[in-house]
Amino acid sequence: MTLRTATGDDLGAIMTLERASFPTDAWSESLMAAELASPHGRYLVDVEAGRVVGYGGVRAVRGGADADIQTIAIAEAARGAGRGRTLLRALLGEARERGAREMFLEVRADNPVAEALYASEGFVEIARRPRYYQPDDIDAVVMKLDLAAWAAAQASVSADAGACS
Repeated sequence: MTLRTATGDDLGAIMTLERASFPTDAWSESLMAAELASPHGRYLVDVEAGRVVGYGGVRAVRGGADADIQTIAIAEAARGAGRGRTLLRALLGEARERGAREMFLEVRADNPVAEALYASEGFVEIARRPRYYQPDDIDAVVMKLDLAAWAAAQASVSADAGACS
C-alpha cells in the first residue's frame, strides 16, 4: 500500500473507481477535477502495483476550525485490508496540519461498513439529512470528530505500542 498526493493524471483512475463505488450518485469528472486542483483540499490515492485502488479527499482551508471528508473509495477487490482506515487517518492528519479542530462527514445510511469505520475512529452521529442521496432517497448520516481528542488517542495508542516492543 502506497499513499501519495493525487494529481490531474490520476483523474481517469479516480473516476473509474468513483463510478464503480457510487453508481447512482457519482461525482462528475469536472467536479472531481476541480477538487483535485483546489488549494483548499488534499486528495490522496492508494496505489498498488502501479494501479490506483483507492482514493480519498479532505477539504480543509488552512487556519479554518473545521474540515470535511469529501469522499473515500476503495476498489471492491482491495476492501477489507485496512486501506480505508489508512486513507481516513492520513486525511485526518492533513486536516490537523492545516489547523482544523473538528472534522465532519456525511455517509449513506445504507453503508454500515463505512459508518462503523468512522465510529471506530471516534466520529459520532450529530444529524440525519433525509433523502439526501439521490436518486436513491437514502438518508445522509452526518458525523463529527473532535480532531484534538482523536490525535491524543492516536498518540496514546502509539505510546502503548512502543512500550510493548
